[in-house]
Amino acid sequence: MIETKTGTDRSAGVTYQSLLDEDSHPVPDIMRVESPMPKGPTKVPAEQYFSKEFHDLEVEKVWSRVWQMACHEDDIPEVGDYTLYDIAHLSFLVVRTAEEEFKAFHNACLHRGRLLKEHGGKRAREFRCAFHGWAWNTDGSLKEVPCHWDFPTVTEAEYSLPEVKVGRWGGFVFINPDENAGSLEDFLGNLSDQYPNLPYERRSKVAHVHKILRCNWKIAQEAFSEAYHVIATHPTILESIGDANTQYDVFGNYSRAMSPNMTSSPHVDTEWKHLKDGRLYTKLRHALTGHVYEMGLDGLVHVTNARGEVSKFNTDATWVEGPMTHADPNMVNWIGGKQLPGGNVVPLSPPPKVPKGKNLRQVAAEPVRESFRRVLGDLMDQVSDAELLDSIYLTVFPNFHPWGSFNNIVYRFRPNGDNPEECIMECMYLGPTPPGEKRAPAAPIHYLGPDDDWVEAPELGMLAKVFNQDVVNMPEMQRGLKTMKRPEIIFANYGETKPRHFHKLLDEWIAKP
Repeated sequence: MIETKTGTDRSAGVTYQSLLDEDSHPVPDIMRVESPMPKGPTKVPAEQYFSKEFHDLEVEKVWSRVWQMACHEDDIPEVGDYTLYDIAHLSFLVVRTAEEEFKAFHNACLHRGRLLKEHGGKRAREFRCAFHGWAWNTDGSLKEVPCHWDFPTVTEAEYSLPEVKVGRWGGFVFINPDENAGSLEDFLGNLSDQYPNLPYERRSKVAHVHKILRCNWKIAQEAFSEAYHVIATHPTILESIGDANTQYDVFGNYSRAMSPNMTSSPHVDTEWKHLKDGRLYTKLRHALTGHVYEMGLDGLVHVTNARGEVSKFNTDATWVEGPMTHADPNMVNWIGGKQLPGGNVVPLSPPPKVPKGKNLRQVAAEPVRESFRRVLGDLMDQVSDAELLDSIYLTVFPNFHPWGSFNNIVYRFRPNGDNPEECIMECMYLGPTPPGEKRAPAAPIHYLGPDDDWVEAPELGMLAKVFNQDVVNMPEMQRGLKTMKRPEIIFANYGETKPRHFHKLLDEWIAKP
């Protein structure tokens, strides 16, 4: 690894805006905007990641007051369809009440407090409590009270289901429990400007995976909010991502990162020869050390150094034999961990040839552009290389992560009930819908437990393997935060802009009366 400290405010290597200058197509104006957050650093008390008291504050000051994505419109496609949105101990019913109308209610019977519904459903005509039979119409109005004569004070006016505010953006339904909250449009600001060529309204939900993680929701969210972790956590992509040259920006209630792909990390100082017999998942060269990691027939990961010496490691990176007693645990996990179906034989593609007058990014973007052309037609003639290649990821406070441009990823992170040391991570894929066509039906949710491997969701493709590298850190962070000597953690001025911005907003919401 090379030292990238240059005496300036950024790492060595090309800037993101310089890469945009070389794009083969016009770049959207919004990608030319530079809106950095004022310098930090930001220190956060470690207890905010495990304290039940702080969790309760988040419920009171954030989850009970802020706009939050509850579901996709296509999760409830027909009138009467409904789903649940649970956050901490709060539960809400979200229902489609007309073709273009949605409502949301507190999910509790107004008689004795039983949950009205434990899960979503189809074409409901009423919400009836399973305990004593009180019932409400799907618009929330009181429908029936058995032995109503015995409840003389119960009137429709006072005992309709309490509504929560509803808003819509990009095919998603948002709710806000605070009846005094401002509009969703004001909260999101210019978020739609980030999607000039493929707005989310023109995307169908083609995959949705829901997994429980053994860590606080902020630990998980922050791990997907910056590229600073790539050097240690994702050594498998260092030769193809300009991690430390990511551009970070903040815009009101959301932040943005733009990480360039098809350009090497500034941490890599050696251009290695292509590993001709390499395999994408089971035989790779480490971009920093040059060591070759390969899955052996003996069930061990074999690591070969520059002298041809072989050392062997268990799949948890513990040393078995050989001169090298340490190996990169994330490389070992990638090579020796559970594989996607057929993944053990996928060859490592050679780098594309770059003709005179073009650069690597322009060449790499062309097949991606043509793959989208089959769906989006001539629109692709307006799309830049950067929109097709780069990792552009946004975070809308508090927990909604719609990736930018032609990326198809959306994340959501939230507490798992009232346990501050567990969370739910969701990954959705939103694919483009051809012009003039309706969105395809939404994919059902694939549920994974805390001990399930991400590759048990093969619909995620390579991202499942990437997630395994990410989440291995999280329970160890949860434990480490309790034993660290210093009482706080610290975020970098620039490279961790997005988590800094999140904590700035979190502090502001917590401080509100």
